[in-house]
Amino acid sequence: MSKTKVAVIGSGNIGTDLMIKIMRTAHHLEMGVMVGIDPASDGLARAARLGFETTAEGVDGLLKSPQIDEIGIVFDATSAGAHRHNDEKLRPLGIRMIDLTPAAIGPYVIPAVNIDEHLGSPNVNMVTCGGQATIPVVAAISRVVPVAYAEIVASIASKSAGPGTRANIDEFTETTSAAIVEVGGARRGKAIIILNPAEPPLMMRDTVLALVGLPEGEADEPLERQITESVGKMVAEVSAYVPGYRMVQDVQITEIPADQPVDTLLADGADTRPTHQVSVFLKVEGAGMYLPAYAGNLDIMTSAAVRMAERIAAAKETAK
Repeated sequence: MSKTKVAVIGSGNIGTDLMIKIMRTAHHLEMGVMVGIDPASDGLARAARLGFETTAEGVDGLLKSPQIDEIGIVFDATSAGAHRHNDEKLRPLGIRMIDLTPAAIGPYVIPAVNIDEHLGSPNVNMVTCGGQATIPVVAAISRVVPVAYAEIVASIASKSAGPGTRANIDEFTETTSAAIVEVGGARRGKAIIILNPAEPPLMMRDTVLALVGLPEGEADEPLERQITESVGKMVAEVSAYVPGYRMVQDVQITEIPADQPVDTLLADGADTRPTHQVSVFLKVEGAGMYLPAYAGNLDIMTSAAVRMAERIAAAKETAK
């Protein structure tokens, strides 16, 4: 079976974890080139020890690689600004880009929700760590009942947030909020990220709050059960490629008091008031391949990116 050769741009924590996941878990991918800008980075040193080609000249170094004509997919684990530059350089070559930054040049992809919708796109965006953890739950709820508003809170260990994450905080909230609507199916979305400095570092925790409208009367109970079952199935789908992903307690569905002001949260033009709040509490523990277990925020991003690349490569093999 032929494999698709890949390159990773970004030799930091995320890029290095990607390389190790590709080596250990991928069936359709083959590691080719590790690309960075810091010659002293651990990612470049580790890649060299493993026998892979490396360059510290960024995307220009990749373009000069003797393997460039063999590279079918490039993972970009840099920053939103750098990704725009990298995409501009690589797009003329027809190389597929999997973007792990919040640049959002290409369509949003959450593997458990829409992995097959953008297999032909030259560039796909993996949203954010918070988006990968919570948008599947929003989508699961919206498959049962319309979601008027969805708010997600991602709390991650400060130690697991590198320079790229810190530089892209604004893009994180904007990209995640947009994907909550576009992929999750909510009428309006909001995202909040918390960098928790606690010691020892805490595991990634995510909360999903969704405002929905349930019909009055006897239909409430079976519809609530459908929501709970839909969320449970979705959590199982995500945990199939992110083993440390799980709910920490049962789905909570509570009635919104008539005097609670929720109108300010709704999208413009909303003509119905939500009747119930759905709350889902999640925890993401990293696989510990390269990153520490508390860095579930990074693990879920690399796991989702490899999942998407595997599907692209498998589809390419089937088409031959």
